[in-house]
Amino acid sequence: MEFERLPHTTADGVELTMEALYRIAPSCFTEAMGEDGKVHRVVDFKVLRQLLGDNAVDDADEMYQFTWPGKRQARYEAARPIDKTLRPVKEDSVDWDTTQNLYIEGDNLEVLKLLQKSYMDQVKMIYIDPPYNTGNDFVYNDDYSQSSSDFDAASGNVDDLGQRFRKNTDSNGRFHSDWCSMMYSRLSIARTLLSEDGVIFISMDDSEIENLTKICNEIFGEQNFVEVLKWKKKKQPSFLAKHTAKMMEYVLVYAKEWECLEKLSIEGTSDSTKKVINLSNPESERVFKIGVRVKGIVNGIIPAGAYTVRTMTVEYLSDVKVQNGRTIEEIRVKSKFSVSQDTLNKYMDEDLLFITAQKGLRRDVSNEELGSRKSITDLLLSDWGDNQESDREFLSLFPAKYFDFVKPINLIGNLVKCIDSQSKIILDFFSGSATTAHAVMKLNAEDGGNRKFILVQLPEETENDSEARKAGYKNICEIGKERIRRAGKKVKEEAGLQGQDLDIGFRVFRVDSSNFEDVKKAPNEYDQATLDVFEDNVKLDRNDLDLLFGAMLAWGVPLSAPMRTEVVDGKEIHVVDDGDLVACFAKDIDDAVIEAMCQNAPLRLLFRDSSFADDKQKINLFERIKQLLDWDEAQALNSIRVI
Repeated sequence: MEFERLPHTTADGVELTMEALYRIAPSCFTEAMGEDGKVHRVVDFKVLRQLLGDNAVDDADEMYQFTWPGKRQARYEAARPIDKTLRPVKEDSVDWDTTQNLYIEGDNLEVLKLLQKSYMDQVKMIYIDPPYNTGNDFVYNDDYSQSSSDFDAASGNVDDLGQRFRKNTDSNGRFHSDWCSMMYSRLSIARTLLSEDGVIFISMDDSEIENLTKICNEIFGEQNFVEVLKWKKKKQPSFLAKHTAKMMEYVLVYAKEWECLEKLSIEGTSDSTKKVINLSNPESERVFKIGVRVKGIVNGIIPAGAYTVRTMTVEYLSDVKVQNGRTIEEIRVKSKFSVSQDTLNKYMDEDLLFITAQKGLRRDVSNEELGSRKSITDLLLSDWGDNQESDREFLSLFPAKYFDFVKPINLIGNLVKCIDSQSKIILDFFSGSATTAHAVMKLNAEDGGNRKFILVQLPEETENDSEARKAGYKNICEIGKERIRRAGKKVKEEAGLQGQDLDIGFRVFRVDSSNFEDVKKAPNEYDQATLDVFEDNVKLDRNDLDLLFGAMLAWGVPLSAPMRTEVVDGKEIHVVDDGDLVACFAKDIDDAVIEAMCQNAPLRLLFRDSSFADDKQKINLFERIKQLLDWDEAQALNSIRVI
């Protein structure tokens, strides 16, 4: 007998589109014989056109569209499956057994494809800060990018004799086309990962904001456009600016499905709390009345002393005693206050002032301020951090600047707050310096949330003469992982007791070639040595964990799922998520191993083809599994796979 094999390639984008279309228009599907001699489900375009009525067009003389040379290839690349995998890197990971966070090294286009089955419709928020199109070559040199001659032919830059007749093609044509193609394919796949109520935030400068908006209108739907936020990235303009000073960038916001959004309080987040301390003010003392709110402590004591949150220090001159989340004694506090004692008294009387979970101070916005505040579209996000703040944050962890441009924690943290969710997945597939991970861990420490992050970064090499290379970091991924380690430790220390259960770990994975040898060769390409190797098609450098995670990707199991290993008769049994998947890759497995696997009440069972000595043993064990799990034939065939 033959068990069904797990596929070695990622999801086929065309098949995913077919499945989505079938859900809404099953009547336009039929069956036809394919070139492989097998019957396939196909779309009858005549029926589909009837369903669409007059709302279909094949070739109109004029129609509104946004296109560029290479768009067709970008669309094709988004749908094309790949034969690659993610290999675990335990030695680079932190808290491997317990963490829910992921850090993945590799080209994000490939990673997004690899994540599709396990994370489709599972990501609540995506934040990306992609490379801005500054005129320099960006490192994502996709295979489908066109040669100069192909580009010129597609864009009409040459005549019938091959003579170029349009000037400045690099700046006016391909300069934008390559960037648009790079973004189009990645955003197309990213949309499939967003949950129905998910949101994507994309940072961008002036260079491509117009083209990016058109791409997003096509991929996400113009009706799902939420806002273009304006972020003030500098306190002061650069004196070296040639024309106008660039002090602002944008954050483009789209929903997966606008009607599914439960809440997206962008307006409230920017001003929902305010500082009462300013670094430039002189130090002074204030008296706090009884009853000030304390976040993170229900009953307990904040010992007298100084507490520093980022660059702001607050010193409590006596113990702060807390009952039911509020202070029970008057206390004196020293800091660089930006408001007078009278104003502070007003905040306390209105129950606006509070002590933060990190022992700092903030105040809520009053109802009066909420009523008079302008829309966020009329304001810059001027209190969401800036480039100077992001540099200080990075330098608080490292001895030197390794990046020219790093986003501040406050910017990404506030965007995460917008989605009003404390236990969802946040994805960043241009993760750079790993600010997103830092922001997620910090926010979890502040409000007790359980958000998880997935970070993806191409291991772009650092420059030979850079500060990063001098410090021993060969690529950007090494810096990103180290930042998460250092930031996690710092956040947990600052959180104190509240941070005891904080997840500051991450599992590291790396894109690699398939776990399996290519056995599709012509007969004359084989020799005896090759035949011996292909008796088992698993590559010699792959271990059980490689095979297990490859299978999880193929079967749609999250990479963060908890797992444990049992040993029976010297053979390892891997149990994922308390039986969601149970696997054994040992050779010549017997009844004892099968019984141990079935004791975990598995939903799915996985073996190597070489786990069975012959077909007779395979049939016997198959029947034993059915008996132990009370499965019928169909259940067993649907729940057992081999690789």
